[in-house]
Amino acid sequence: MNSRRISPAEDPAATQRQEPAPRRRGIFWKTALALVAAVVLLLPVVLLPLTTGVPVFAWLPLLLVGLAAVVWLVVRRRKQHAQLAGVGVLVLIAGGAVLASQVLSGTPPVTGPDGQPVPGSLAGVEKVELNGSEQWILVRGHDPSNPVLLNLGMGGPGGGGFFNAQEFRALEDTFTVVSWDEPGTGKSYGSVPVKDLHKERYVNDAVALTNLLRERFKQEKIFIYGVSWSSILGIWLVQEHPELYHAFVSSGQMVNTTENDRMGYELALQHLEEQGDRGRADELRRNGPPPYHGADVASPYVAFLDVLNEMMGSMRFSVAVPLIPFFVPEYGYLDKVNHTRGVIESFNAVYPQLEDLDFRQQALKLDVPVYFFVGRHDINAIASLVEDYCNALSAPDKKLIWLEGGHGLGSAENQDVFFDVMRNQVRAAVP
Repeated sequence: MNSRRISPAEDPAATQRQEPAPRRRGIFWKTALALVAAVVLLLPVVLLPLTTGVPVFAWLPLLLVGLAAVVWLVVRRRKQHAQLAGVGVLVLIAGGAVLASQVLSGTPPVTGPDGQPVPGSLAGVEKVELNGSEQWILVRGHDPSNPVLLNLGMGGPGGGGFFNAQEFRALEDTFTVVSWDEPGTGKSYGSVPVKDLHKERYVNDAVALTNLLRERFKQEKIFIYGVSWSSILGIWLVQEHPELYHAFVSSGQMVNTTENDRMGYELALQHLEEQGDRGRADELRRNGPPPYHGADVASPYVAFLDVLNEMMGSMRFSVAVPLIPFFVPEYGYLDKVNHTRGVIESFNAVYPQLEDLDFRQQALKLDVPVYFFVGRHDINAIASLVEDYCNALSAPDKKLIWLEGGHGLGSAENQDVFFDVMRNQVRAAVP
């Protein structure tokens, strides 16, 4: 029987065995590094359907091309130029994912109980001009003839309305819900220079947006909702322009920021001492009690606010602020990053301006109905201060609705209370 001897050139395995060990190790590590780079560069593509509203026709081709580039890296691992080309393709794919997230992200359709889009419903992310600056709103609702509810956004300053817009999904059959990314955060980041962020800017822009919505939806008045920082803005709005609003609704109402924060600081310090957490307790002592001043006021505030959130069983601010925007589908990747930047920059610029705020002296009479949702054990927006303010407040109608636990509408039980009051009491203000 004749047999032909296979040359090393015809046997890749043999060729590899004949290569010096240092060369084999070099190929191995270069391939490993290329694959690590591939995983990092593919991550923006993989996360597109999980964290943005980019449609499948955009992210699926990016993913397929990216996976093909990974296979190329493995198959052509012995060719340095081929590997560089594969990584280059992945860089372009990652850039395409970022671009797609910014250009193509949108809000999901408004659906009925059958999961199908509601005919005539509204679901859109829109750019509007407010006092010469371009800002962004999210509009959602079953019926454009429903009353408008303007969500002024989360706390901060700098939280923005896209951040908490999903809390209102269950009310979209009752209201046309408009969530506003205020100047300086999220999609409206950079719309106004940070140095121009002050009470008058926020109030004037909110009034301009209110009038835009009144005209668009042909309604004489609208409802407004605020939480924490934006509850301050809400009080300012109904105090200065009661003719524009049916009612004001808030959660985590701020009354006197300095008194509120000093009480929270003492509670946090006491808790850390009781827990034997000397490191963080010493940090709070070094910071001293609020209010804080200087270029970076956010850090000492977050130091004790994180503790308060832990005491209430909530996520730390230092975790929630950068994490939650990554699950806001209407945000592109740059918006998600800008949201965190906006919270820090807006807080540093605006919060010190609230040092003398005290609604028990400055806003004891409001000419619209007000509804305060208050956590019984809220130690962020101190519940006792809100109760005192509500008792002293003069308004056509006022209600303090107690929620179980701490701050926010996070639990299903509290959400049910909120939805019931909004549908059956707040909505009833409109004939």
